[in-house]
Amino acid sequence: MSESQEMKGDRLLFRFSLYGFLKNLRFFEPFLILFFRDAGLSFFQIGVLYAVRDIATNLLEIPAGVIADAFGRRRSMVLSFSAYIVSFVVFYTWPGFSSYALAMVIFAIGEAFRTGTHKALILEHLRIEGIEHLKVTYYGRTRSMSQLGSALNSLIAAALVFYSGNYRYVFLASIVPYVLDLLNLATYPRELDGELAELEWRAVPAQVRTTTRAFVGIFRSPGAIRAILNSAGFDAFFKATKDYLQPVLKAFALGLPMFIAFESRQRSALVIGLVYFGIYLLSSYASRNASRFGRRFGDVAQAINVTFLIGAGLLLVAGVASWLNLPILSIVVFLGLYLLHNVRKPLNVAFISDQISNDVMASGLSVESQLVTLLMAIIAPVLGVLADVAGIGSALAFLGLAMGGVALVAQVGSREDANAPQNPGA
Repeated sequence: MSESQEMKGDRLLFRFSLYGFLKNLRFFEPFLILFFRDAGLSFFQIGVLYAVRDIATNLLEIPAGVIADAFGRRRSMVLSFSAYIVSFVVFYTWPGFSSYALAMVIFAIGEAFRTGTHKALILEHLRIEGIEHLKVTYYGRTRSMSQLGSALNSLIAAALVFYSGNYRYVFLASIVPYVLDLLNLATYPRELDGELAELEWRAVPAQVRTTTRAFVGIFRSPGAIRAILNSAGFDAFFKATKDYLQPVLKAFALGLPMFIAFESRQRSALVIGLVYFGIYLLSSYASRNASRFGRRFGDVAQAINVTFLIGAGLLLVAGVASWLNLPILSIVVFLGLYLLHNVRKPLNVAFISDQISNDVMASGLSVESQLVTLLMAIIAPVLGVLADVAGIGSALAFLGLAMGGVALVAQVGSREDANAPQNPGA
């Protein structure tokens, strides 16, 4: 029986895919740096805001993962999306660096209670249905829908900016899909909460001790640590640098001889919307075919090692191209980086899940997310300072070299070696 046949009729595949589709309707994302720049912030201040978000997420992520495993993953997701909605209201209503910092902290609450938790919900469903061997394909399918959401997001966001002439409205519009997703998450089956889902206040201390002991056990597994570092290292560099495509696209749009009848912000919106639409459409295809890509290497570990090094090279080339004022090359290389990120993600989730006890999956995946945010909190201000002082191109090139160094340190062993400690929390 083929993988597609095994997944046919899966009652939750659509719900999981809908979650990712709606979650990625973040209409502010294609214009976030431009929104901050329009508000008069320097690249360093933008980096500080990113760091505030990431440090706050980092501080909350481990307890959020423990809460998700001990008290209910669905409750954590509902809390997450409620926090997101509040942050969008703050961004829209109160301009200024301090207000944006507050909004970033509230946004971080949403991130902390979401990252790792929904993946754990999916993996719990696969365990219940006895189809854990499909994890790469299954997660690739759901992530494919997420990227389709991002593609549509780009067009809607561009239309909002084009017709309103104001970046602020993208935050107001983002509330609608997030309310819909909150309702979707709130009606997930209770069985996905896992064995520790029943919440009895008198049992809280024992539940926390049980989950914490298993969580600490993750760090006794060298395979788990290497897998988490490999995934987190790539994601941190990608997420810290990906939004710098926006000023590259803006400069490219303003240099085009077409669309001269429109204002500069409208021209930028058109180009940014179309480019991001293409990027996410191709990213959706890449996610859907992640398992096929992994099989070409014959081993998932080799695939994620090689793609890490390729990603570092692409970031270096993007920086050099921007420095040499070759925007088309820089845009194409960024496209490659996005595709690589979306091919790697399902592979990394599957590889990490082989190293961690199912009972603490949300906590283990939150460790990976926490390391991402910790690294981003360091990278973002450094990148901002370099961009203010030496320009965006030089900053990206420097980060590409640094990413290459991390890629060499974060090499993982073969799947067989990494699987040796099957239950590190036992």
